[in-house]
Amino acid sequence: MNRSREFSAAAGTSGTEPASGRRLGGWSVLLGVTLLLSMAASLCLGAVTLSFEELWTALRRDPAGEAVQQVILWDLRLPRTLLAAAVGAGLAIAGTAFQAIFRNALADPYVIGASSGAALGTTLALTLGWSTGFAGLGPLPPAAFLGALAAVSVALLLAETGGGSSVTSLLLAGTALGAMLSAAVSFLLLWRDQPWFQVFNWLLGSFSGRGWSHVAVAWPYFAVSFVVLWFTARPLDALTSGEETARSLGLRVRAVRLLVIGAATLAAGVAVAMSGIIGFVGLIAPHIARLLFGAGHRRLLPASALLGAILLVWADIGARSVLAPVEVPVGIVTAGIGGPFFLFLLKRRGGRLA
Repeated sequence: MNRSREFSAAAGTSGTEPASGRRLGGWSVLLGVTLLLSMAASLCLGAVTLSFEELWTALRRDPAGEAVQQVILWDLRLPRTLLAAAVGAGLAIAGTAFQAIFRNALADPYVIGASSGAALGTTLALTLGWSTGFAGLGPLPPAAFLGALAAVSVALLLAETGGGSSVTSLLLAGTALGAMLSAAVSFLLLWRDQPWFQVFNWLLGSFSGRGWSHVAVAWPYFAVSFVVLWFTARPLDALTSGEETARSLGLRVRAVRLLVIGAATLAAGVAVAMSGIIGFVGLIAPHIARLLFGAGHRRLLPASALLGAILLVWADIGARSVLAPVEVPVGIVTAGIGGPFFLFLLKRRGGRLA
């Protein structure tokens, strides 16, 4: 129970839900409107700036509009923006689930090694020419999922066999494992003589060159992850109070943990397969969501998804705008925001990882 209180305190919430349903509805509407406005801004901003009037004309495919603007909107910016929103939402729900399962406010796919494992799985699929997908959805997401799942499993095994706090061991194991997996990715790229600029850009996180095929591949996986986590929201609420409390309520703790870890790892792996390694979205979004909506996962999961989508859409706008016409990898932008946020949380916890 002490760890449960520490988790709530670190997350910036007392563990209670907002008292007013009106407040909840107001924040939900505000987040939805903010996401729509953020996506509209993403469609307008770039090397070629579109006014809202030009955006509306291009969206309607008005024959009176310029053909170049329609190509920019429909072939480049719209699929890119939808993918950024999907990846942001996927990373956010993965972070929310990991923080609940491990009862630690610092857990997210990047920190515990899931992102690095997914990067290794994707790189293996690319360098070894794996061409067989699942259900027609392409080979990279399954490869990324398997890589991420293997990394999380190894980190959990190391944490359970190590001494001290298991949560502290998990975070330390994830960090060390992430470094080793990143080295393995670099070795594979050197071994297979891959084009470094393109791969380097992908590893740092990028939506450059993404199109409708990526959107079509990614959304079904993210939808499956969200639905699974949504239906485990109440068990997650129980688990944040401790495993003993969850068992006393009749919860099959091991089965729920495996299911949640699998769904969260799927979301994190597919995010890496689509956009490379983008850190800290799964750390920032759940914390802000808890401040606004409380700790109940029925509210927390969709709120985190919306906030993650907003955050990554704006990070992508920044990546395209900071050094325009040169594009900065979006992972650099999120690291610039998330790194100080992580250090702030660590300082708030008195330097403790658990």
